[in-house]
Amino acid sequence: MQQFTQQISVKAQGRKLYDITPQVLNWVNGLGLHTGLLTLYIQHTSASLLINENYDADVLVDMEAFFNRLVPDGDALFIHTVEGSDDMPAHVRTALTQTSLSIPLIENKVALGQWQGIFLFEHRHAAMTRRVLLHVLGE
Repeated sequence: MQQFTQQISVKAQGRKLYDITPQVLNWVNGLGLHTGLLTLYIQHTSASLLINENYDADVLVDMEAFFNRLVPDGDALFIHTVEGSDDMPAHVRTALTQTSLSIPLIENKVALGQWQGIFLFEHRHAAMTRRVLLHVLGE
């Protein structure tokens, strides 16, 4: 077994889903592994990771619309507002989604389904640079 690590940076330009599938696949494919496990981890508390459909862009729009309704900015429920009306909702969105993903490597490929993509889900409105750590254990 071998282990490999990499960090990718994503320049998020505000709240939305960013497809990071190409960066992840390019790195993993260059390792030449046949079988293993890919783990992705985001080092932030107001952004998350998702696997979702990457065929129809309307899915991403609908996901954001759903989260806007579920966790609205400026909700009077929240007392943590020092960093803006979108900060506490961003933390809640992160808690409802994921900060890490695990995906098998099978027969030299990341085992995503036909319509699946890997997304960084930025929950803040401001531009941010986000770090995602990648770790592969495989052979």
